[in-house]
Amino acid sequence: MSITKTTIAEELKSIQQEICAALEAADGKAVFSQEPWERPGGGGGLTRVMQHGAVIEKGGVNFSAVHGTLPQNMMKALEVTNPDFFAAGVSIVMHPESPMVPIIHMNVRYFELGDGTWWFGGGIDLTPHYVDATDARWFHEQLKAVCDRFSPAYYPKFKAWADRYFYIPHRKESRGVGGIFFDRLGPETDTRENLFAFIVAVAKTFAPVYTTFIKTKRTLNYTEAQKQWQYLRRGRYVEFNLVYDKGTKFGLETDGRIESILMSLPEKAGWIYNFIPDFDSEEAKTLDYLRTTVDWIG
Repeated sequence: MSITKTTIAEELKSIQQEICAALEAADGKAVFSQEPWERPGGGGGLTRVMQHGAVIEKGGVNFSAVHGTLPQNMMKALEVTNPDFFAAGVSIVMHPESPMVPIIHMNVRYFELGDGTWWFGGGIDLTPHYVDATDARWFHEQLKAVCDRFSPAYYPKFKAWADRYFYIPHRKESRGVGGIFFDRLGPETDTRENLFAFIVAVAKTFAPVYTTFIKTKRTLNYTEAQKQWQYLRRGRYVEFNLVYDKGTKFGLETDGRIESILMSLPEKAGWIYNFIPDFDSEEAKTLDYLRTTVDWIG
């Protein structure tokens, strides 16, 4: 079957539903609200948000399929000459209640221009409040396994890409333990059918990976001091998303729905002035990991 804009959008919307169902089952308390929306310039989407659950304090699983005309500044940023575009994707961010459960982000997307130019992008990355090397290694092993199904070159290339992308230059630290990130994968990389199969496989990795973390971490005890550290790490997440994240910029500059674009932000975050963790504390050890590029699985 040939891959078209319609079939891509339909599959991505189905993936949104599958992931929401898995997260609701794992949380056991909260359910996702549903809010369909339309973009004035063309297309729309479905925003689904979970709040105040047993595990998830705030999380969003967004689907969008939009089309229209790119503004000049976006054409320049994307280095394209045709203004007519179509974009479809699923974007996820989960902010857990417990600082023992990691934040996770996933995005898969398709972009097509009026002149027939097309590409795929996306990835998954993990942001633990406390870095556990065993957890980080396992997470990367799952991503390598899905990448290796399509090409042995994918994981090392996309892991390095994630290390570069999910970096906060003004803090000189990574947002988390990375993952994989890729963008503008077009016909020079593989066929549209194969690349679409790849992003679907990446998307279907999300639920089993994150529900495993929920199951193993949700009952761990934590202190008020660890909760305050979680707010600081969330603050770093906010800084990255508002200053550097390309998806946020694209949504804002193409007249996207603001509530859907900013669903990636946590309900609560913190910025303590000049916070310096105690020497050899778990917080200090986490910062040491985040200030170094780590080859988690050798």
